[in-house]
Amino acid sequence: MTGKKGMRAGGNRRGDQQTRIKDPLVDRFFMIGVYILLTTFLLAVLLPLLYIVASSFSSPLAVSAGRVTFWPVDFTLEGYERALGDSQIMTGFLNSLIYTTVGTLISLTLTVAIAYPLSRKDLWGRGGLSLGVIFTMLFAGGIIPTYIVVQQLGLLDTRWALLLPQAVGVWQVIIAVVFFRSSIPDELYEAAQLDGASDLRFLWTIVLPLSKPLLAVIALMYAIFQWNSYFDALMYLRDPSLYPLQIVLRNVLILNQATPGMDAAAQIERQHLADLLKYSLIVISTVPVMLIYPFVARYFNKGIMLGSVKG
Repeated sequence: MTGKKGMRAGGNRRGDQQTRIKDPLVDRFFMIGVYILLTTFLLAVLLPLLYIVASSFSSPLAVSAGRVTFWPVDFTLEGYERALGDSQIMTGFLNSLIYTTVGTLISLTLTVAIAYPLSRKDLWGRGGLSLGVIFTMLFAGGIIPTYIVVQQLGLLDTRWALLLPQAVGVWQVIIAVVFFRSSIPDELYEAAQLDGASDLRFLWTIVLPLSKPLLAVIALMYAIFQWNSYFDALMYLRDPSLYPLQIVLRNVLILNQATPGMDAAAQIERQHLADLLKYSLIVISTVPVMLIYPFVARYFNKGIMLGSVKG
């Protein structure tokens, strides 16, 4: 009996495999097109990165002559030695770490402080406040009025000039509001009220632990923005000791460009060094973000999708 049942079960499995419905021909062509498109996008991003990394480890002559493709030619660490041996670059690197860490904490705190009240149905005037927040995304004061405000507040040439003016992103606030509305049920809030929890305690002990994917995604957005901050530092800072890494890299590249009146050999040598430094500095400024991303990548898709669909 057992053997017959096993044979019958095996026959059923083979029958299921034989009668499995195949994807229509149109769907198969569609999936092939999707894979081709994704592969094209991957190569469009990956190949320039490989070229930059290979150039950063190649000799200046090979880089200037265009002999580098996707593998180092005449391997050397001269570009990194010159870049990391510059005290200004290390100072800029430390400043960027400070701006990124402190700025992300400030931005994340302000975003949650704005988004959570706007997500509550019992907030009086919620509609008008939401329109006011969205209005700032559509219409901005402009560069000159913003500069005047920063100047009048005494923030020029201070670290706060890079931390406060762009502290809150409206898009991040909208994402957080939608997430809180769809993922934090009203019943949970009512139960916390019955237990005597205040709004602040409910936010700290219940809402934030349930919002880790959202917080990770928003923190990554703010961190990348702060790390790549360039224009604000160019406008508000004059003290070289406060420059972030991006400004320092710009200055290093400008100083190593050939200038009129120099000896021809010196101009060629400086131009070769500038070409090599360009790629080494790109790698140096990119590595910290690439190291951070894997730790929050598992939250990224989940944090983006949660809040977009109810349930």
